[in-house]
Amino acid sequence: MSQRIAVVTGASSGIGLAAAQALARIGHKVVLADVNEEAGTREAEKIGGRFVKADLSTQQGCRALADAVLGKFGRCDILVNNAGIQHVAPIEEFPEEKWEFIINLMLTAPFRLCKYFWPSMRENGWGRIININSAHGLRASEFKSAYVSAKHGMAGLTKTAALEGGPQGITVNSICPAYVRTPLVDNQIDSQAETHGIPREEVISSIMLKKAAVKRLIEPSEIGDLVVYLCSDSAACISGSMMTIDCGWTAA
Repeated sequence: MSQRIAVVTGASSGIGLAAAQALARIGHKVVLADVNEEAGTREAEKIGGRFVKADLSTQQGCRALADAVLGKFGRCDILVNNAGIQHVAPIEEFPEEKWEFIINLMLTAPFRLCKYFWPSMRENGWGRIININSAHGLRASEFKSAYVSAKHGMAGLTKTAALEGGPQGITVNSICPAYVRTPLVDNQIDSQAETHGIPREEVISSIMLKKAAVKRLIEPSEIGDLVVYLCSDSAACISGSMMTIDCGWTAA
């Protein structure tokens, strides 16, 4: 595969970093986007990539990222929409400003970045958009109204964009993991422990892994490997898919 220009959001740690590392290993030039400038710059230097600080919860931040990438490289070939956060609370107690932030970051930002990078992919007749979704894009859980809503919306965006992109050489897919060993999940453990009034260890065994057939957390590198596959020639006919890597969480 020839070198491509790849943009990965939320790339300073966790799944985003694993995706950036995996794409760099096979020779692509990777732009890491995040609000964490210190960690993002450090990780970009390690893989020979480029860091762009971007607050993707705003239109200005999304536009600035696209302008920085297109201004430097003239194109974007691969877009991995990964940036996200979690907030756990009952609907009646869910802060409205937190809802708006999560929807802006996890649904509106992927739409905007698809829109801004689409002309480049269309012009080159080749593009790969990978939306890091979740098993919660297929199933719901209590106390996660904003997260689940954003991920279900991302599923619709993925399918719609896949239909539009097919004739233009652009494939669009979602990766739907269950619980991955990341800082985001670690924070969820603390939140769930507080919400349910149980120890951290019980959150993992009784809540996170309860529905899984394979009783372990997923490693970020496993998601990175799937990103690489979806960008390969072997995956050229995969588009509009919701690819689960969830230890059998959604099989039942």
